[in-house]
Amino acid sequence: MALKQVSSNKCFEGFQKVFEHDSAELKCKMKFGIYLPPKAETGKCPVLYWLSGLTCTEQNFITKAGFQQAAAEHGLIVVAPDTSPRGCNIEGEDESWDFGTGAGFYVDATEDPWKTNYRMYSYVKDELPKLINANFPTDPERMSVFGHSMGGHGALILALKNPGKYKSVSAFAPICNPIQCQWGKKALGGYLGSDASKWEAYDATQLVKSYSGSHLDILIDQGKDDQFLSAGQLLPDNFIAACTERKIPVVFRLQQASCFCSPWGYFFIASFINDHIKHHAKYLNA
Repeated sequence: MALKQVSSNKCFEGFQKVFEHDSAELKCKMKFGIYLPPKAETGKCPVLYWLSGLTCTEQNFITKAGFQQAAAEHGLIVVAPDTSPRGCNIEGEDESWDFGTGAGFYVDATEDPWKTNYRMYSYVKDELPKLINANFPTDPERMSVFGHSMGGHGALILALKNPGKYKSVSAFAPICNPIQCQWGKKALGGYLGSDASKWEAYDATQLVKSYSGSHLDILIDQGKDDQFLSAGQLLPDNFIAACTERKIPVVFRLQQASCFCSPWGYFFIASFINDHIKHHAKYLNA
């Protein structure tokens, strides 16, 4: 599959690049950011996938999070895809900030008119890794995933639905129990239909209750003063309780921060991104 390089910038002796390609899953052009550490010039590297949150593109993480130095030190390729299909000319796709464009929710839609294009789950799980592995010096057996808000939800469900595929998982302010919050009900109802039982396949709290796969060591950072935490959109306590019952280890850190689950949250992500890179490097470089 052909890649078109959009930009390339030297960064901590590696390169921060952006590419565009035609997606078979999403039936549109998609962009992704990729950081290639210095080690990629001489050998294969593990890959860490970052999933961004509502309203974001591939640019938010690569320009605001400040992860490149730590990625260079640990020899990690970091890939940051967009958060939804773009320009599909679907009626209503640009009407809401929390549904449609910029809000793919990392699910495979089953409802019209979304099911043709809105297949972000399969795009991130299958198509994108195949593309990355075919074009860059990766070790396909060493892959991990992390994300923020909607992307934190995406990271958790990918790890829980695919035991052994990802060496590690972490999240910043993830939407932990979408079947119980307004964001989740709107997105899952719109993409998957009115049968709420079908939503459980994309809910981390529900998935962890039946998880019996390989060992997962989960790291979550959450802002104490996040307005969406107090509004009941994130529901980390539900996820922690389910993990505790299943004896799945979770390091949950409630940090002093406000506006965490918002565009301003990247200030907080930048404060703790090195911890998350180290968390993943421990497993990816083992």
